[in-house]
Amino acid sequence: MPGKPVPVKKKKERTLNFWERLYLPEVFKGLGYSFRKMQQPSYTLRYPEEQWYPPDSYRGRPVLVEEEGRPRCVSCNLCARACPPMAIAMQSREMEGAKEREPEWFEINMLRCIYCGYCEEVCPEEAIVMSKEYDLTFQSREEAVFGLEQLLMPAERLKDRFDWLEAYKDRQFGEQWDFRRENNVHSLRDRAFLASLAEDIHSDTEASVEPLPDTE
Repeated sequence: MPGKPVPVKKKKERTLNFWERLYLPEVFKGLGYSFRKMQQPSYTLRYPEEQWYPPDSYRGRPVLVEEEGRPRCVSCNLCARACPPMAIAMQSREMEGAKEREPEWFEINMLRCIYCGYCEEVCPEEAIVMSKEYDLTFQSREEAVFGLEQLLMPAERLKDRFDWLEAYKDRQFGEQWDFRRENNVHSLRDRAFLASLAEDIHSDTEASVEPLPDTE
């Protein structure tokens, strides 16, 4: 035999009137709210024909900057160390020139990437930046592992991001202090500075070398 129902109404609980028990006024209130929203302009995009264009501060998938057909990366491995989900892996190789090293292979597992932007923050060369790409689909786990071919992007296509990074990182320049920008250059991004520095070192070395005495 089922037990008797126990009333759960509290003493101070308000009793619903006739119209509230019908629920019709609340239904009409909801319909009225929906009707007012229908009169407002629509912000829905007809995806995929119309796609949203993110702002410059948007953190899309990370990409490697390509300059003169080669990656700007110097293979310092800082991005892999700073990556919280350990989605970045690389192998270095030596090369001639001021860079001295570049990645032999570079991989990012996009299934692990959380788009935090830490790799972009720690990179001293701005060689890995967050792009505006957000529409990523994969048919298998292997396709989600991006190599150099998928990661390299020309620097010209990332100009908006570079401009935003300069304003974001150096926003206090000219406000709290002033200095000559060439005195603060310490990166391979400024190849002209490195060339002049190498010439100065070479000239100083030649000047410091004394000719050997003639033994004849």
